[in-house]
Amino acid sequence: MKLSIVSTLYRSAPGLEEFHRRCMAAAEPLFEEIEMILVDDGSPDESLRIALAIQARDPRVVVAELARNFGHHKAMMTGLRLATGDLVFLLDSDLEEPPESLAAFHAKLLGEGWDVVYGVQPARRGGWFERVTGEAFYRLMEALSDRSIPRNLLTARLMRRDYVAALTAHEDRSFQMSDLWVLTGFRQAPMEVAKLSLSPTTYTLGRRLRMAVEHLTTTSTRLLHLVFYAGLALSGLAVAVTLVLLLRYLTHGVAMAGWTSVFLSVWFFGGLIVLVLGILGIYIAALLEESKRRPYTHLRALHRAPGGPPTEKDPSP
Repeated sequence: MKLSIVSTLYRSAPGLEEFHRRCMAAAEPLFEEIEMILVDDGSPDESLRIALAIQARDPRVVVAELARNFGHHKAMMTGLRLATGDLVFLLDSDLEEPPESLAAFHAKLLGEGWDVVYGVQPARRGGWFERVTGEAFYRLMEALSDRSIPRNLLTARLMRRDYVAALTAHEDRSFQMSDLWVLTGFRQAPMEVAKLSLSPTTYTLGRRLRMAVEHLTTTSTRLLHLVFYAGLALSGLAVAVTLVLLLRYLTHGVAMAGWTSVFLSVWFFGGLIVLVLGILGIYIAALLEESKRRPYTHLRALHRAPGGPPTEKDPSP
């Protein structure tokens, strides 16, 4: 049985040699044939040079050099498209997810007949602000998304070939990997993995907000339904208030005095209209991005050992 280890590189130079050593040490007792696919996502440090040095002495390593930085999720999809193993082990190269967890993933996947075993954190790492914002993100996703995403999800996962083929068959240009993992289906099981805190997170509050907006507008139709029903409720409320005021004027001759209520109403409904237009605009922008059908990554070079297996298909749909 062949194993493909897939990881992306971005500012990964300090721990890349150790990552390769530990991954191979974890995989060699379990698999006769191993390939490691490292996708350089336009890293500004020495990650590519170190990866090529590793590839020069270990022919099992394949280095995919992207033309620029396309983002973590798109780089992962490119690596998965290149993978040829019967099983595919996906994890980040920062060593916060221990490669030694492969043995436990493998035992659970084969022993219990799962198609995917994915890692989850027992509890969120970081300070109170990171924990609170992370919890708020998951609650928002659960309230507004069409599909529920597992809590405290990690990148680390072991997948069968059929699942990987189905996952990479998606041709979305704007996507969130966590949603595609769930959307693809198959039999999936979680496994707790103790994630380390070796480096500060790159997911700032602004980036998390942007991810939340992108997640909702590319994966959910529930938000559009909520906007519709909110507009319907406000319209009904406006009609009801109008009837009450008209009835009071006809029965008591009392009209609403002053401009304050008119001023507040204009600002409230004006803001609501702008909000709704903004939501619709984001959805339209996502549709425009999908309609262009541009490749979501460009491969500058594919470095593999001489005589290695050719790429089965273009990894940049």
